[in-house]
Parts: sequence; C-alpha cells; structure tokens
Amino acid sequence: MVSNFGFFIARRAINAVVTVVLLLGLVFGLLHILVPTPEAMARIISGNPRANGGVIAATIKANGLDDPIWVQFFNYVVNVFHGNFGMDTFKHVPELQELELYLPITLELVVTGQIIGVVIGLYTGAIAAANRNRAPDYGMKAIYLTTWSAPTFLVGFIFQLVIAYWLGLLPATGVVDPTLPVPHVFTGAPVIDGLLSADWSYCWSAVQHLVLPALTIAVTGFGLVTRLGRATMIDALDRDYVKLAYMKGLSKRTVVWGTAFRNALIPIITLIALLFGFSVAGAVIVEDVFGYYGMGAFSVNAIFNFDYTAILAFTLVTGLAVIGANFVADILYAAADPRVRLT
Repeated sequence: MVSNFGFFIARRAINAVVTVVLLLGLVFGLLHILVPTPEAMARIISGNPRANGGVIAATIKANGLDDPIWVQFFNYVVNVFHGNFGMDTFKHVPELQELELYLPITLELVVTGQIIGVVIGLYTGAIAAANRNRAPDYGMKAIYLTTWSAPTFLVGFIFQLVIAYWLGLLPATGVVDPTLPVPHVFTGAPVIDGLLSADWSYCWSAVQHLVLPALTIAVTGFGLVTRLGRATMIDALDRDYVKLAYMKGLSKRTVVWGTAFRNALIPIITLIALLFGFSVAGAVIVEDVFGYYGMGAFSVNAIFNFDYTAILAFTLVTGLAVIGANFVADILYAAADPRVRLT
C-alpha cells in the first residue's frame, strides 16, 4: 500500500508540473499579446519608453527578444523554474525580490483566514446537519447565505466601522504599528517573524492588525464549507453504520462528532484547496480595504502603473497557488480515503 501511495503521489506530481508548464504557456502568450513586438518589449524591460535605437537594440540582444518564439518560451520556462520572473519595470529590481517582500504577508493573511473560515464552516455545517429542518438548521442557512452573498469590501467596511472605529478594539488599517522596530526577517510574515525573534510587542501588534482582514476572508468564505459540510454530514448520518452506532446506545454527540463527522470531511478537502486559490486572488480586495500591503498592493500598483512584468508575475503566482493547493488536496484526499489511490 505504501508503494501504491507513492505511485499516486508521483502521478499527481507529474500532473502538477505539466499544469505549471501549461500555465507558463498561457502567461507567456498573454505577455506577447500585450507586447507583440521585440521593440515594445525592450522598451518595457529598459523602463524607458523613449529609449533610443541603440539602447533598444542592446536590450533586444541581451534578452534574446529576437530569438524564435519557441526558444523564448523555453528560456522563459527555465528562468521561472530558477526563480527568475523578470525585472520590475519601474523599480529595476528582480520581480522575485518584490514577491519575497509581499507574498509572505498575503500567505499569512490567507492561511489564517482560511483556517478560521474552515473551522467555522465545519462546525456550523455539522450543527445544521444534526438539526436538519429545525430552527438551528434554518438559522445557520440564513447566516451563511447572508455572508456568502455579501460583497467582500462591504463586510470589511462593516468590521472596520464597528470593531475598529466604534468599539476601538482593533486597528483599522496597516500590517503592524509603524513605530515599532522591525525584527530580524526570517520568513517575511510579520506574526511568524515576531514569534521567531521573540519580539512580543511586534508580534502582538501584527496579530491585532491581522484579525480584521482575516475575519473578513473567513466570514465571506465559510458559507461554502457550511453548505457542503451540511450535505455530506446528512449523507453520513443516513448511513447504516451511523444507525448501528445509535442502536449500540452511543450518544448523539458521540455519533455526530466521532463517527459521521470524520467521514464527512473527505469531500471538503478538495473544496478547501479551491477556496485557498480563490482567497489568494481575492485578497486583493481585502488588502485594499484594510491597507494591508501584501500581494494586493503589489497587483494594484502594477495595474495602475501598467507594469506588465509585475502583472504577469502576480498572475503566475496566483496560478501556482491554486495548483499547489490542489496537489496538497490530492495527497490529503488519498491519505484519508485509500480507495482514491486505486483509481
């Protein structure tokens, strides 16, 4: 069974690599649609739209822009796999350097929001299923349909207005208090760096700034988990093994949380992976509302400045996040249900 599992992981890894190459092809094609000529691309790379002919010719030669298209694509794939996403058009620094600055902040936000949302969704889904067609079920449905249909920016504004401005419990904007000294950077994620550096003031400030945007992601995303969790829990509760558990005299709490709940988790794993990818892209809105300067600020600045290299880097990173999340979901799914490995 171990070799079977290893073979399953190998097949999924190959599929992930192929998907990444196809994604690179899409991004590369988009790049050449936006900038169809070597001269136009050279002006973007040089960062000078009025560069003279000598500079343009040198830039074309240095970057291989006059090579056949398939050679350029091969070089592009090799560069990406080596971590070279190109140069920032305006700052003239590698895009990887910019991504290392912004990406950890967004990942910390998204992962925190996803964990909170999944926990809330699983709990509310289980409660709704255990009390189907009764008041708790209808109440949960009303709550998750309301939050699910609400625009993300509206939920964020409500949190800011009530919790930050009216109650004054948490800061409304920012990643961390700017008056605090920055500790040693281990990962680029403020909370984790504060913990690793044992800088508790910085860590506590980062946690306080993280709460509202993470809650916004959680509240707007937990409805899907609740809906699927309710459906899978109802299906599990109707199974013969659950009826047998009741016949053995087990309590409702033990049957719901100890037997049915674990079996209902399997289909939700794939949903969590999809939600993670959507949250990375959707974090743009949340970060803009809360002034939380991660990949959202990076992408917004790239769009407003027409920085094509940065836009494509953001597109590529978002796609890689989705592919990576689905790869992890495949592994967890196979670990939870051995039948998946055989198919």
